Amino acid sequence: MARKSLKILIICTGNACRSQMAQAFLRSFDRNLDVHSAGTYPARFVSRNAVKVMNEAGIDISDQRPAPLDDFLQEEWDWVITVCDDAHETCPVFTGKVRNRLHLGFEDPTFASGTEDHILGEFRRVRDLIKSGFIDLYKNKLKPELYG
Repeated sequence: MARKSLKILIICTGNACRSQMAQAFLRSFDRNLDVHSAGTYPARFVSRNAVKVMNEAGIDISDQRPAPLDDFLQEEWDWVITVCDDAHETCPVFTGKVRNRLHLGFEDPTFASGTEDHILGEFRRVRDLIKSGFIDLYKNKLKPELYG
């Protein structure tokens, strides 16, 4: 029997770029995914370059806001996914139930330097890698779990 939804938390250090993109892509794939994202040290705002390159992909993340991981530690999750090595290494022990843990690491494009075109190119490259990685996760793990 198919599940009604899966509760997923995506963790990154600043929750300003990679985790926000991953959250938006998963939400766009299936409305039965209850997806949240958080940061171990959340930024004040979502990266303007992340907003820009996601708009280019047809997804608006301008209303999303970074959230502290502490806000989610007491909840139960079907999946907890880290998307940067720092969050993977410093991710706290969850006191709630976590059925599946996964690390899908992506470079942080916010550290790119050079011309604006080069920096945006790095954001696009990482965006596309995130999309590809999360499409694979959705097709191979999440969708079968949801729909049997």
